[in-house]
Amino acid sequence: MEEEISFILDSTREAMGKALRHLEKQLVNIRAGKASPSMVGSVMVDYYGSQTPLSQVANISTPDGMTITIQPWEKNIIPEIERGIHNANIGFNPMNNGESVIINVPPLTEERRIDLSKQAKAEAEEAKIGVRNDRKNANNELKELDISEDMKKGLEVEVQQMTDNHIKKIDEIFSKKEKEIMTV
Repeated sequence: MEEEISFILDSTREAMGKALRHLEKQLVNIRAGKASPSMVGSVMVDYYGSQTPLSQVANISTPDGMTITIQPWEKNIIPEIERGIHNANIGFNPMNNGESVIINVPPLTEERRIDLSKQAKAEAEEAKIGVRNDRKNANNELKELDISEDMKKGLEVEVQQMTDNHIKKIDEIFSKKEKEIMTV
């Protein structure tokens, strides 16, 4: 019986942890105004006749918060990199200096910041729903066990504390991302 209880609690903790990791992964994709190499992660370049991810034909760096620099390994593919950025339709206007491609990342408008903040909040709510579903599943599994009512109540309290801790972490992650988005 102890093993069963331990298994239920461990699998619930793991499921709730997955909801947190998924949230963090989703929030990384929400741009917060600072230049990042991941902003051009979807760009494909025609490299000797085959579509190749930009990161496999060039070094991508961010010398400051508003600039992305793309240093190709072969200078003759600079026009292909520019074409790839235009075709990706990510809203950037690349420039080249003969050596590399430079993208100036425009600052976010207030309206766009609010939209991104709402998107981040929706992701946080999804994570909370996932954690609450994990709590419900754990409580249902505990009810099935042949143990005393007092023990069931104690385990339900433990599951609720686990839920509260994960919800609190979700709120912390969201408020950090929201602050990042809203900071000009």
